[in-house]
Amino acid sequence: MILDADIKAQLNQYLQLLENDVLLKVSAGSDQLSNDMLALVDELATMSSKIKVEKTTLERTPSFSVNRIGEDSGIAFAGIPLGHEFTSFVLALLQVSGRPPKVDQKLIDQIKSIKGEYHFVTYVSLTCHNCPDVVQALNIMSVLNPDISHTMIDGAAFKEEVESKGIMAVPTVFLNGETFGSGRMTLEEILAKMGSTSDASELSDKEPYDVLVVGGGPAGASAAIYAARKGIRTGIVAERFGGQIMDTLGIENFISVKYTEGPKLAASLEEHVKHYNVDVMNLQRAKSIEKKDFIEVELENGAVLKGKTVILSTGARWRNIGVPGEAEFKNKGVAYCPHCDGPLFEGKDVAVIGGGNSGIEAAIDLAGIVKHVTVLEFASELKADSVLQDRLYSLPNVTVLKNAQTKEITGTDKVNGITYIDRATGEEHHVELQGVFVQIGLVPNTDWLSDTIERNKMGEIVIDKHGATSIPGVFAAGDCTDAAYKQIIISMGSGATAALGAFDYLIRN
Repeated sequence: MILDADIKAQLNQYLQLLENDVLLKVSAGSDQLSNDMLALVDELATMSSKIKVEKTTLERTPSFSVNRIGEDSGIAFAGIPLGHEFTSFVLALLQVSGRPPKVDQKLIDQIKSIKGEYHFVTYVSLTCHNCPDVVQALNIMSVLNPDISHTMIDGAAFKEEVESKGIMAVPTVFLNGETFGSGRMTLEEILAKMGSTSDASELSDKEPYDVLVVGGGPAGASAAIYAARKGIRTGIVAERFGGQIMDTLGIENFISVKYTEGPKLAASLEEHVKHYNVDVMNLQRAKSIEKKDFIEVELENGAVLKGKTVILSTGARWRNIGVPGEAEFKNKGVAYCPHCDGPLFEGKDVAVIGGGNSGIEAAIDLAGIVKHVTVLEFASELKADSVLQDRLYSLPNVTVLKNAQTKEITGTDKVNGITYIDRATGEEHHVELQGVFVQIGLVPNTDWLSDTIERNKMGEIVIDKHGATSIPGVFAAGDCTDAAYKQIIISMGSGATAALGAFDYLIRN
């Protein structure tokens, strides 16, 4: 049996939702992976009379396609879609059977109007928490438009193909044989990348908001909810809803919830925001802010949004090391997410730059996958919690280098090593390896503010206890501010504070 009792119990509930018969066309060989795939589809067929199985020959073996009877859907899975991709498989079954995907009608109309042949291929790892969003989005497009097809490929099952294409980060998407994109992408982002752009004039024509929130992470979502609950006109403009937590796997310190994952929490935040009368403007990046009669926020597409008050909650991003080779070899051996990209480095030598909690957690995770991990810490001691350090030092395939200043990441077409300086002796050393994971903290997303708002030397927006900034009517919250600690729950609290501060400002002015 491929599925354990708990998963089968959950799956049984979903299979009862199948609208019509579904045909799984399976291309299998004599290898163990093929045998496991056959066992999976046969097990599914015994669980529902609406699931049929037929053997065939597809482009890749082992793989299978999910189809309507007498009609190909264009959805295929190369490898066994378990782990994070099991949900993608279940949703594909339901949607191919006729159950409508939970997508805004505007997006459905966009997908159906696409003309031309589009064949997508997505390379994933089953431990990647960002990959399912891409897989599920492209599967939905395949279900809704007969000219679109999509194949998910488990990189661990097709190592030679991954190596031949030089893929060193997941998810990586190809369209009609050419590289389309890498990293997490929402359905909206994929459609925008295919040429569907927002109308700047339509955004500029919007009436001024009482509260305009810039940023859709935990702080921004909290601010929007608190503002909307006051019954005032609220808008939220975000580059991607969820923000940095979309790149976070396990969350175990969100009080009252023992464990959740970033994308799941982000989806809950978005659902909560949309429960209220909040105007959500996604896939928009702020360019500048200026106080006139109203506070005006100009977007990258040229649109100008106006608010009586504005709450900045633009969050933070991974900090770059800023050494030669980092930018050149991004996604070619330089990575930032060990959960997503770690499996692609199985049996290889890698480095982790950073000795804080995130760096040491990454090293521990990678040590179970790769051949050897070298940790480089700039300071004389690791900064991670002692329990993590104890675990790290117990591992046989980890080397810790302290007082190590990274000088260069080397390579030709991909990473082949890292050069560092021993700060104690001044000597230069080189370590041959195939991957470098950067884990050195965060930098606030405030560059676009220029000199308009007071920021500290680290670029963080300076706020008071009400969340107010140096510009009257402009408030800020979350990781983009000078708050002492950067945590999800703290960001949510500061978002609420900023919204209440903005409401009080509106009453007084």
